[in-house]
Amino acid sequence: MDRRQFLLAAGAAGAALAIPSVTRAQNRRPRDRGAASFYVDAQGALDGFDEPEPGRYVPTQKLIDAIRERRIDLISGTVAPVGNGDHRYRDSVQGILEWDRLIAAHPTLLAKIESAADIRAARAAGKLGIVYNFQDTTALEGDAARVDTFATLGVKVIQLTYNKRNLAGDGCLERANAGLSDFGREVVARINRANVLLDLSHAGPRTIAEGIAASTVSPAITHSACRALTDHPRNTPDAEMRALADKGGVFGVYLMPFIRPRGQPVKEDLLRHLDHAVNVCGEDHVGIGTDNPFLGYELNDETRRRHREATAERVRRGIAAPNEDPEVMLYVEGYNGGDRYDRIAADLRRRGWSAARVDKVMGDNFVRLFGQVWSG
Repeated sequence: MDRRQFLLAAGAAGAALAIPSVTRAQNRRPRDRGAASFYVDAQGALDGFDEPEPGRYVPTQKLIDAIRERRIDLISGTVAPVGNGDHRYRDSVQGILEWDRLIAAHPTLLAKIESAADIRAARAAGKLGIVYNFQDTTALEGDAARVDTFATLGVKVIQLTYNKRNLAGDGCLERANAGLSDFGREVVARINRANVLLDLSHAGPRTIAEGIAASTVSPAITHSACRALTDHPRNTPDAEMRALADKGGVFGVYLMPFIRPRGQPVKEDLLRHLDHAVNVCGEDHVGIGTDNPFLGYELNDETRRRHREATAERVRRGIAAPNEDPEVMLYVEGYNGGDRYDRIAADLRRRGWSAARVDKVMGDNFVRLFGQVWSG
């Protein structure tokens, strides 16, 4: 499975790469649980578990503290495999069941989110909300009706493609850029009817444009960046960003190396992309999808070795994006850790953003979109 899957440990919904959490101290001042605004990671990963025995995950004190301090309110994370392969339907169902068991085992910390009311109830109870998403439609195995099955099981966000071509359409790494297939249009219609959010991340420009046009409900691009600033296929052109906003959707900016042409990204890179996204889409249509683990990466020889191995494996499977660098870690310098949202918000305010704009981008826009789509 992809290295940035939801739980960076192991298990049926786990990742191929387990990276320990960053160990530096966090800001210990808790956020106000009664505050009206939300922190939402529209594409993240939940780390911070020990595995004392196979299949049993125990939250670390660091994770418990981060949840209690409201370092994040809601994470949407991937519970199924990505890329073409065997047994995708079976493994996706198994991944959902594994996550159901994990949440049931820790009911005072975690809450499965299936409605806007669930989001608010989880925050009021001091829990971290977990949204199940798919980053590919290969789990359908050619049967669009399975969208309804997965919606019933609690999958609330479905992404059409993951970098390469699948039955639904072309991903961002396909040179043909052929857009949606007939099957893809059927899947979009099924996603709309099931009150699931359509995600067009990792898609080719034509797939994005046709997906926006085909959708009768506001879609999202949960984790990407601005191609006008960094010309990379994982980033999105202004035209598609603007079309997404015009359809009422939300564009999530990620904390990935692709926000700069080369080297380890730094805070200014992310802030420039957020500025540009707001200028193109408007402040009501931008959010954040980090594509990072909640507690961040610990930087040492072991994690760098694992990163090199994972990068090589992605290249072997043909799902690696251009310039995935075995020496460049998947984080933004200065925003690596469980308190990153506090620091991003503070930096945006120092940049001259109003408090209302900061609140929208840090999470309120995605909460609004989730509520609109899920309620039908």
